[in-house]
Amino acid sequence: MAITVLYFAHLAERTGTREERIDVPAESTASSVRNFVSMLHPKLGESLSACRVAVDEEFAADHTPVHDGQTVAFIPPVSGG
Repeated sequence: MAITVLYFAHLAERTGTREERIDVPAESTASSVRNFVSMLHPKLGESLSACRVAVDEEFAADHTPVHDGQTVAFIPPVSGG
């Protein structure tokens, strides 16, 4: 099934894109999409594990199902001061 993946901040820099369409297996979850993306983009390394995941603009737990046509965003932690 095809989904859209959004990357922000250093994730966009490391992938070379802010958005891409990828095909993931049916029955995917937020966690399995994270694993799939980490294999697709090895440069992301451990960065993805520190990110929040949103599915269609709603923060999602790891077990949240992801369906065909949905958008998954990886949101890195924000720091500053």
